[in-house]
Amino acid sequence: MNGTSPTAPGEPGQSGQPAQATQPFADTGEERKPGVPGYATADLERWAPEPDKRPGRTAFQRDRARVLHSAALRRLAGKTQVVTPGTSAQAWDASPRTRLTHSLECAQVGRELGAALGCDPDLVEVACLAHDLGHPPFGHNGEQALNEVAEPCGGFEGNAQSLRLLARLEPKRFVTGTNGDEPVSVGLNLTRAVLDAATKYPWPRGGHPADPASPKCGVYEDDLPVFHWFRQGAPNDRTCFEAQIMDWSDDVAYSVHDVEDGLHAGHLDPGMLLAEPERREVFAVAASRYAPGAEHDELAEALDRLLDQEWWPHGYDGSAIAQARLKDATSQLIGRFCLAAEEATRASYGAGRLTRYGAALVVPRSVRLECAVLKAVADRYVIQRADQELLRADQRVVIAELADVLIARAPHGLDPQFRALFTAAADDTARLRAIVDQIAALTDASARSLRARLATPR
Repeated sequence: MNGTSPTAPGEPGQSGQPAQATQPFADTGEERKPGVPGYATADLERWAPEPDKRPGRTAFQRDRARVLHSAALRRLAGKTQVVTPGTSAQAWDASPRTRLTHSLECAQVGRELGAALGCDPDLVEVACLAHDLGHPPFGHNGEQALNEVAEPCGGFEGNAQSLRLLARLEPKRFVTGTNGDEPVSVGLNLTRAVLDAATKYPWPRGGHPADPASPKCGVYEDDLPVFHWFRQGAPNDRTCFEAQIMDWSDDVAYSVHDVEDGLHAGHLDPGMLLAEPERREVFAVAASRYAPGAEHDELAEALDRLLDQEWWPHGYDGSAIAQARLKDATSQLIGRFCLAAEEATRASYGAGRLTRYGAALVVPRSVRLECAVLKAVADRYVIQRADQELLRADQRVVIAELADVLIARAPHGLDPQFRALFTAAADDTARLRAIVDQIAALTDASARSLRARLATPR
């Protein structure tokens, strides 16, 4: 492995870097830009300044279009959400959710909740669309396997990879390098407010405010310059209001839809949630993974509140009527969770436009526990199934073997974009990161295909 290091976006002296720091979150009396009420001009700045191609669109509408048209978003169609496509024998479960459909549903939930609270709806929508862009093949299972591969270069985290895609890897805008030589990618060159809204964990690895050992982070070491740029003036470790809406919309969408997918696939019998031994197992999962510190009794009350609703699906046989009832239950749950957050937030902050760091999303504990119980139900009856664990074990082997062969044979096997990053890298750490970037960009099918192709003797 050899080469020279490319200029990282945001290094001092790079074209496009702001000449001086701004304070986008302070009330400086700066004139608000027409068409985006509630947001300062600094919120609409891009890392590399560029003119509008067509007048009339807001900066956030442009950002939404860029993410919608990105290859990274399209690739999510081939990445597992929970149920892997093609693994169900049920005729009505031919198309389980993927990372793409989850992102689209999350975006719809977030857009409406954000608009109800006074946020710019395009800003919240693009944050929701972008929140999973960095996830690798095979869902969270692939994320864990790739984190082991990436340990020598700082680990792998899907949220940090999402920022890396938005600000560096997704080809859209280039600027002149430090020495005026090779152009440097600034990714989609999104606005400051959108990058902030798409950042669920505003700290680097090891910087979790409550648990330094947590693997959760929102930025890799070599992406810190752009991170520090869009976080200028932001309170340490606090996410903006729009990011909080994105995070809750993500929780709502996947907790509700994972249960829906489990019912569609025939993995979940709603009647089991009435049996005490089954309930204890669900509550144990909820308390250990989704609601730390929650007591058995309050989790039981949360589940019973849902079971007592007249729209709750107490049975499912795949018939058209059952599908319609299940879809209504899905809508009712989403409305229940979002309306509770809207009403509680309004009760704390009153009427008017709530944006950026002027408010925090308030979700009642009772509603968070209901959401946690739904997550636990999907975990217990879908994720923990024996055949799923066998599938996950195979997926981990695919990631590990693919990484081994790429490390041994790179730049052979890398796509042109990642081959160039590998060749230009200064050391083995940077070269490994280029290989990790390549693997993360693959879909489930293309990861298996590339592993098979590279394993064939030349």
